Amino acid sequence: MGFVKVIKNKAYFKRFQVKFKRRRECKTDYYARQRLILQDKNKYKTPKYRFCVRFTNADIVCQIFSADLDHDVCIASAYAHELPRYGVNVGLTNYSAAYCTGLLLARRVNMKFGLEYKGPVRGDMDMGEWGMEYFEGEFSMDEDDSGKNAFCALLDVGLARTTTGSRLFGALKGACDGGLDIPHSNRRFPGSKRGEEGELETDNDMQRKYIFGGHVADYMRKLQEENEDDYKRQFGKYIAAGVGADDLEEMYTKCHAAIRAD
Repeated sequence: MGFVKVIKNKAYFKRFQVKFKRRRECKTDYYARQRLILQDKNKYKTPKYRFCVRFTNADIVCQIFSADLDHDVCIASAYAHELPRYGVNVGLTNYSAAYCTGLLLARRVNMKFGLEYKGPVRGDMDMGEWGMEYFEGEFSMDEDDSGKNAFCALLDVGLARTTTGSRLFGALKGACDGGLDIPHSNRRFPGSKRGEEGELETDNDMQRKYIFGGHVADYMRKLQEENEDDYKRQFGKYIAAGVGADDLEEMYTKCHAAIRAD
């Protein structure tokens, strides 16, 4: 029998260094976090803000954080379970609710810092005006030379997958429409895809549909036609609240208006 070298000996285990606790718990991606919080030295202690979006089984959490030496500071927060206050009592974890939650957070941040940016009102826009805020695929916000700049933050998605059409980008869209300046491109919103020659194709109709719950309404109609029992089981809370497929767009339109008015 040949000689077998013992690699993991006593010296190896004496020098073994465990990973950070939140890395062991699969809660924090430190590779991404390091790049989100590092600030230029010539900016001294100027905070670098992160727009954090997290999803649970029953809630959506949107928060603005800044990093200090030994802890994070929460500047503002908004939750999907607050949406019943603005008229949305059902479907608190879908794409449309994520948009409303991001919009709510943006209005709170602007109110806290006394900023005037309000962003576009999607319910009053013509389809020809959609996408005007993107220049060569990148988000750009018109700056007011006479006043303060818009509140700038970086999107922090945590460990979530940034797939096309993800609810993460619903919250991002709501925050930008609420007046926050969050750098991003338009290639991950619902309906965006690459053409045959590799060029990016965006679908503004699909984006509007998702923001106002059109995808949920389509599924409600489809399920109601195919199987009434499945429809009652899947959308029991909608039925109890008296919300039908034709009521969703009006419900979300009123919610957006109520958030902006609050």
